[in-house]
Amino acid sequence: MSAPQSDVPIRPFLIGFPAAGLALGFVLRATAWNQWSDLVWAVATLPALLALLVEIVRRLRRGEFGLDIVAALSMTSALAVGEELAAVVVALMYSGGQYLEDFAEGHARREMTALLSRAPRTAMRHRDGQFEEIGVDLIVSGDRLLIRQGEIVPADGTLASPLAVLDQSALTGESLPVQRTAGEALMSGATNAGEAFDFIAARPAALSTYAGIVRLVEAAQRSKAPMVRLADRYALFFLVATLVIAGGAWAWTRDPVRMVAVLVVATPCPLILAVPVAIVAGLSRAARHGILVKGGKALEAMARIRSLVVDKTGTLTDGEARVVAIRAAEGFADDEVIRIAASLDQASKHVIARALVAEAQRRHLALTVPAEMVETPGEGIRGTVQGRRAAVGGISYVRAQLTQTGRGLEHVQAQDSPGAVVVWLAVDGQLAGHIVLADELRAGIAALLARLRALDIERIVLATGDRRDVADAVAAGLGLDAVRAELTPDQKVMVVLSERKAGLVMMVGDGVNDAPALAAADVGVAMGAKGAAASAEAADAVLLVDSLDRIVPAIEIARRARFIALESVFAGIGLSTLGMIAAAFGYLTPVEGALLQEAIDVAVILNALRVLRGG
Repeated sequence: MSAPQSDVPIRPFLIGFPAAGLALGFVLRATAWNQWSDLVWAVATLPALLALLVEIVRRLRRGEFGLDIVAALSMTSALAVGEELAAVVVALMYSGGQYLEDFAEGHARREMTALLSRAPRTAMRHRDGQFEEIGVDLIVSGDRLLIRQGEIVPADGTLASPLAVLDQSALTGESLPVQRTAGEALMSGATNAGEAFDFIAARPAALSTYAGIVRLVEAAQRSKAPMVRLADRYALFFLVATLVIAGGAWAWTRDPVRMVAVLVVATPCPLILAVPVAIVAGLSRAARHGILVKGGKALEAMARIRSLVVDKTGTLTDGEARVVAIRAAEGFADDEVIRIAASLDQASKHVIARALVAEAQRRHLALTVPAEMVETPGEGIRGTVQGRRAAVGGISYVRAQLTQTGRGLEHVQAQDSPGAVVVWLAVDGQLAGHIVLADELRAGIAALLARLRALDIERIVLATGDRRDVADAVAAGLGLDAVRAELTPDQKVMVVLSERKAGLVMMVGDGVNDAPALAAADVGVAMGAKGAAASAEAADAVLLVDSLDRIVPAIEIARRARFIALESVFAGIGLSTLGMIAAAFGYLTPVEGALLQEAIDVAVILNALRVLRGG
């Protein structure tokens, strides 16, 4: 049974009118006016029947076909053969079933609806030493906003106050608040769980992460899963089976009441009820875990994944250069090396310079303002730090600044792992040491891949645009089935397509260069917390937290939703078929058949809602 959208405003009437008519008919049966009870029941059936017929016509004009036709046939035939009580019971059960389905879907959507309802409407902006309340659509890049306790961050940007305590549970599923310090990036949609803080918007609210999430949620709620469409197609076969059993019962017994009983038992069909409820429940539960699946189609496909293609940078690795080793020369300490290098690099915008400054801040080192800076793009920077001449950069650049021989200078870089970057420091013409930076594997990647293997993922392939030696070094010990390196975006697409021989393919990535492969995969998954907007738009699912391990619960939830949907369908159709056979042999009256079918519908809906709970 599909829930007609056209009659939603009058649904209370469509439930209340047959309920009142049913009760009035029984009252009349107990009085001298009992001859009027059948007429009252017939009249009480008409509004639901007429609304149903209008909806059937509308659906047929849209090229859609559903088992609502069975409901219309059962009510019409019951009225035709004088089974008015059965007709009004079917009308009441049908209208009540629609309400039950709406309630179940609303319950299933609660996490996704929560995301939509939390969207901020206004913000407090600093202006000329005062505050002004503005609509979030008026926020522009560079606005300084006040985020009060309990308010939601309306746009992406950076923290301008010393500290902020944020509740990101609605976005990431993390139950504990997180702390952010001045200068750190804040994601829109997080709730201020501490004192008020100032915030600098990086972009308009309409372009924020949370606005994008809201758009994706709305698209997901409008989607229709392949299993739902499959149910619509098989509705024709079930209708034929129903008519064969009903017609056979009539032809064999010459009793039209048995035909009516069969039709009543087949109304409405759990095939239509169970699937959308289970799929929507799966989407909702995934959102609760920080996984935004864009629709039922993606969720249903995710349940059947057999191959995984994964990007390296920002996916298997953190995607940021981090200090992994500091090797100070004689006469220098590790902290002194990083402090001088970071002090000088404050004047540079290079990504490596930012990594050195971040490491110094992590170590709580006091940085000083450099002087006389001269930067050679792509090579290094030199200047004065607290009166000492310093130079930071690559091996050739720093060698040119030395007045003393740097012993071992030529051999150290070869000792570091592939993909590592070595930054050298010279102080007063003397080699002070070097710093090794690398984009390291995310913690727990080996365990994550083992869990994916346990989920029957048959092939796991690394696809990266990075050098072969770097890719091989990252993949070492991970047990991957294949490593594809030095790939262009179109070559990544070919890798995804070639892996389809093993079954449906999931692609996980975060960069703009991953977007074509994400779109080509059966299920594209984007790292949404830090990834590029293009990859999030192209993907079928977005991880709202920067943690690759969320794909495990995503697959588990998808498989549970699909299993429970099919379980509900097979159980419901099996019970309905048994009921139709019993009715054909005269073991069920039309009224008893209607009550039995409603019990089956309630059972399959409740079973479908089990997706919301862990299994």
